[in-house]
Amino acid sequence: MNLQNQPIPPRPKKKKRRIWPWVLAVLAFLIAAAAGALFASSGLLDKPKDDVVEDGLLTARDKTTIMIMGVDERDDDVGRSDTLMVATIDPKKNQAALLSIPRDTRVKIKGNGWDKINAAYAYGGEKLTQRTVEDFLGVNMDHYIIINPKSFQKIIDAIGGIDIDVEKRMYYEDPWDDDGGLLIDLKPGMQHMDGKTAVTYVRFRDEEGDIGRIRRQQKFMKACMDKLVSPSIILKLPTVISEIMDSVKTDLNVRQLLEFAGSLKESQKNGLKTEMVPGRPLYIDGISYWIPDLKELRTALADTLGITLSASDRSRMDQQESEYKKSIPANAKEVPASDTSIGKAHTTSHLKQDRNAKSRDRDAKDTNTKKGGKDSKDAKGSNSSSDTPEKMRDMRHENDASNASDDTSGTPASTGPVPTRDSAGGKSR
Repeated sequence: MNLQNQPIPPRPKKKKRRIWPWVLAVLAFLIAAAAGALFASSGLLDKPKDDVVEDGLLTARDKTTIMIMGVDERDDDVGRSDTLMVATIDPKKNQAALLSIPRDTRVKIKGNGWDKINAAYAYGGEKLTQRTVEDFLGVNMDHYIIINPKSFQKIIDAIGGIDIDVEKRMYYEDPWDDDGGLLIDLKPGMQHMDGKTAVTYVRFRDEEGDIGRIRRQQKFMKACMDKLVSPSIILKLPTVISEIMDSVKTDLNVRQLLEFAGSLKESQKNGLKTEMVPGRPLYIDGISYWIPDLKELRTALADTLGITLSASDRSRMDQQESEYKKSIPANAKEVPASDTSIGKAHTTSHLKQDRNAKSRDRDAKDTNTKKGGKDSKDAKGSNSSSDTPEKMRDMRHENDASNASDDTSGTPASTGPVPTRDSAGGKSR
């Protein structure tokens, strides 16, 4: 038999084992499981189940309030809330607002009497601080975020740093502060800052006092917001969220943090509205305090939250404002105009602008009514008792005074640092 001439039989075809469908199926299952776990968690507008709202506190259903604390902790000290802000997020309208509370603000701390608001953390941590902030503002806090300087640096480095236009020369040196001393050395102009440099910018304090530092903190927050919503941050977002979860103490879950970041991005085009607690400086027993204008503050907060104050709300507000004024000792001294170490009197500018705008609209409406044809006489007769020339003149004077106070609310820039000490004995930075 000639085997060489015989054709070789074809090899039997092996069935290809397709593993990709199984891999894709497993991945799809894992993604679905992760997504299910993520969306099964509470959203940003979901109120905490264990959150008991105290009587009399304002709560907005379509917005969320987040208390942000920068805590300066030391090895031998429990720390104090060096920075205190309240963020209001409206995911539906894509709006965000930030209210800064001066740390020298005089408030009543439950179980500890009247003191500076930054002492609440030393007395009872974030729980007592949150309770104190709620009682002071008259608004329920839905969530909190606590961050210390070291965590702050890590987060700024995680987003790749930020760009800040330094408004003036800033120099301050304290060899006994922090680990190895504190050195603040910044020159005017636009600068790209890493985490360590950014900390020195927000901590710098000069003769503008805490009020000037709050302006820089708000400027810094806007710069952070610009960076967080920039296209360059998209690929870094998982790392940023991971760094935040590892570096801060918060009751926000991952989904809520993602929604928070998304809301900031969508609200950027509307601008981040920043305000500070309105008030004035005052010396009590030789200690400097920031005395808030409670009525103006709470009216502005209700406006931000979109809440219409009822008659009982306004009555409660008037009563609490009266009680606060009575609590100020008779020996309290006004701060001389030449002393800017605490800060100058401050008002909520946007509230004044809204009030002035409403006044102008009312004037325009009255003018149009008087030109309204056959009903003009009736309209004129009906308005004559309420909008007299004397009242219209008073309204114009009030508007002029409001605008003048707005123009002079800022404090001049200066370069020399004036370190002071707060009532609890810690150095104010």
